[in-house]
Amino acid sequence: MQTIFDDMTEEFMPLAEKMRPKNLEDFCGQEDLIGKNSALRKMIETDTISSMIFYGSPGVGKTTLARIIAEKTNSSFQQLSAVMAGVKDIKDIIELAKFNKASGKKTILFVDEIHRFNKSQQDAFLPFVESGTIILIGATTENPSFEVNSALLSRAKVYVLKNLKKRDIVKILKRAVERYYEKFTIEDDCLSAIAEYSSGDARVALNTLENLLTMNSRRRTKKITSSDLSAVMKDKTFLYDKKGEEHYNLISALHKSMRNSDVDAALYYLARMLESGENPLYVARRLIRFSSEDIGLANTNALVQAVSTYQAISFIGMPECNVNLAQLVVYLSLSPKSNSLYTAYENAKNDAIKTAREKVPLHLRNATTKLDKEMGYGRGYLYSHDFENHITDMQCLPDVLKDRKYYFPSESGNEKNVKEILKRINEMKKAISQKGEKE
Repeated sequence: MQTIFDDMTEEFMPLAEKMRPKNLEDFCGQEDLIGKNSALRKMIETDTISSMIFYGSPGVGKTTLARIIAEKTNSSFQQLSAVMAGVKDIKDIIELAKFNKASGKKTILFVDEIHRFNKSQQDAFLPFVESGTIILIGATTENPSFEVNSALLSRAKVYVLKNLKKRDIVKILKRAVERYYEKFTIEDDCLSAIAEYSSGDARVALNTLENLLTMNSRRRTKKITSSDLSAVMKDKTFLYDKKGEEHYNLISALHKSMRNSDVDAALYYLARMLESGENPLYVARRLIRFSSEDIGLANTNALVQAVSTYQAISFIGMPECNVNLAQLVVYLSLSPKSNSLYTAYENAKNDAIKTAREKVPLHLRNATTKLDKEMGYGRGYLYSHDFENHITDMQCLPDVLKDRKYYFPSESGNEKNVKEILKRINEMKKAISQKGEKE
């Protein structure tokens, strides 16, 4: 059976493509998924594949597994790339699948980067997956819970492919050298460094190896050292998609590291984002949010510092502003923490949604017209500045929420003082109320 996988001759293939395993025996990593007694391996070997989604970072084996399935199956195996395919391509394959089904033959459709199909395109597969016209295999680098329609996701088993371990990458590299570069001698430290740099991506590792050996192919000596590798890797870029899942993972890691007062981790994740080309103003906006959500009144200067940093970044930009953000990240990490404002608002929000039809108490309304006055607007309002300590015991919440409390200051930082102030205010209100009852 010939598929579009066979279009390239090996002479012009990049090393990563040449080294792509053609069977499970040559596949490195993912032992928990395709180990000898695993369910997925048995399905592949017995040609009893059901609809599934392969989810994982680039270079971990998603497409390779699909190709191995293509080699093993007696079904009609078709492939679409969500980047290149249009509605007509989908319709053509569906028509072929209908013909195959009528002829008693199964059709397996592999959709690479399925997350790039929009909702309507994904919906087009649903009735044919349900009817068994096609067996769908999708591959995605984005979390399928967010990027694949829930109806389609419920009809497919999700297999999570983890980043390859360092030993797996080294094994792949050694196999590539033995197969295609037997004239070269490469230090183990060099292979180990490539594996470390690749961060579990076999394709990156093999591309780095190919570049390294190509650059040194005309040298008399074929011994490759770590210094040779340094020349190739000196301009390396970070693996980061500002619109992808890793974008949100890194900002989450920065936020949680600061919340945990882990200065070093916070600086590391900040550097990961900035050196990958992240917009520093985006980071600054998130830090402004952090200063209120996780610090609040525990350190009233945090918000001032965050806004000042945003302004500084607007003035000078990258790369000079990296130290401004570093200063703010360290400051926020070391600051006393409190989420009292965050929880107070969330609780108030929940009540606000539940009681959205409640009217504002009459005494709190402004009587701007004669009719307003006749209806009682403003009647019974107590102007606090006319009273001792500028405080009254006037009820401001609607009756259904009378005595409800939302803000509970912590003992952290300056909020301990805020807690004492609020306590004194409540005590004064209570005393005024008790005095009124006695009179």
